[in-house]
Amino acid sequence: MGYEGAAWSPYLVGALIGVLSMATFYFSDKPLGISTSYARLAGMVGNLFSKSHTESLKFYQDSKPKIEWGVMLLFGVIIGAFIAAYTGDEMTGAWVPLLWQDRFGTDVTMRLGVAFLGGAIMAYGARLAGGCTSGHGISGALQLSVSSWIVLACFFAGSVLTAMLLYRL
Repeated sequence: MGYEGAAWSPYLVGALIGVLSMATFYFSDKPLGISTSYARLAGMVGNLFSKSHTESLKFYQDSKPKIEWGVMLLFGVIIGAFIAAYTGDEMTGAWVPLLWQDRFGTDVTMRLGVAFLGGAIMAYGARLAGGCTSGHGISGALQLSVSSWIVLACFFAGSVLTAMLLYRL
């Protein structure tokens, strides 16, 4: 079963993510995950504006805001996504994807607002669940963690439900 199209093969990318996850365990003895890195970045920004308040928060007392491997992974994901889009001929520069336009129109403000809201909900859920899709879906599943498999099933169910609500109704 092959993959047709200019984009990178999802099979190759999936295999590379698996290799990266195993290498992360081997070299750092930590699971692959990125949601804590967002919290660390938020703490660094918080330190710029109100260091005393940031340091008073329990999370930052236990986990100091600093640049560590997860923060670098976050930047690597952003840079890697850009490289993948560019080399896969998927760089469009469009603020509103065609699928969204067909269903909801071309309003950039609405598209960005919904994207921001979705990101905020996912970030909250990742902190609530104790990990993100990479933390639970890749590393946790790789370790055969029961909670991660439950969360992974919920990711898929939530994604299917959201897609049906947005594009089928």
